[in-house]
Amino acid sequence: MIVIVPVRAALGIVATLSVACAAIEVRAEDSSPWQRDTHSAIRLLAGSRSGAVLLGGIAIQLQPGWKTYWRTPGDSGVPPRFDFSKSDNVEAVTVLWPAPQKFDDGAGGTSLGYKHQIVLPLRIVAKNADKPVTLRAEINYAVCEKLCIPVEAKAELGFASVASTEDGNLSEALNSVPKPANIGDPNPLTIRDVKRDGKTSVLVDVTAPEGRDLSLFVEGPTPDWALPVPKLVEHAPPGVKRFAFELDGLPPGATADGAALKLTLVSGDKSYEFNINLN
Repeated sequence: MIVIVPVRAALGIVATLSVACAAIEVRAEDSSPWQRDTHSAIRLLAGSRSGAVLLGGIAIQLQPGWKTYWRTPGDSGVPPRFDFSKSDNVEAVTVLWPAPQKFDDGAGGTSLGYKHQIVLPLRIVAKNADKPVTLRAEINYAVCEKLCIPVEAKAELGFASVASTEDGNLSEALNSVPKPANIGDPNPLTIRDVKRDGKTSVLVDVTAPEGRDLSLFVEGPTPDWALPVPKLVEHAPPGVKRFAFELDGLPPGATADGAALKLTLVSGDKSYEFNINLN
């Protein structure tokens, strides 16, 4: 999706100056223009410019009833893909993912993602902290109601503000990203134990505050693992809530023994990520 802005001027020199001034104005903004399709809109956000590591974001708006997907989409769906290779003075970009929601995928399964609106924080490393940074993103994602529609978007934004007007939005988005945690941490919301149940099942015992929705998501060591969404077990040992999932969806030739798994535990506005090696 490309937005073309025509520039008209009576004289060629005036047109050239107008384009130059417009480019400077765009670079001074803290967000790029919305790139809109039929059911969604997307733009880049720039945080305050300070040092070699910058905070940015990808903001997505969705029409009512439509959704887009987390990095692991669940039983069905398409994860977003990002290409920042055409950026200027950018060494690396890391996409950070707020905790997702669960949705019925319409086929008896569960998909994972976002509704309404979401900001994906970006951690951007500049090659040279003293030179201008321009982020260029090519973004491929899907928006879904009953059917999924692929969307392609391009956006560009310079990082110039000493104090960005988007700092508050980016800070709020960053707070919604699951925090790193370890098994058995003394938090009200934590994973107490992970164990195998036979060859094909895994049990995860959780402690959590009462009266709140509780979700657990599991990811394999590489994106081609497609493990199912863990389900809450009806009868659990005293003092814990137990989830279970099957070791299905492994890529050909892979083994679950010793596999590095990532578990994301979500309850209300609290969420944590646990990295384990499956014994």
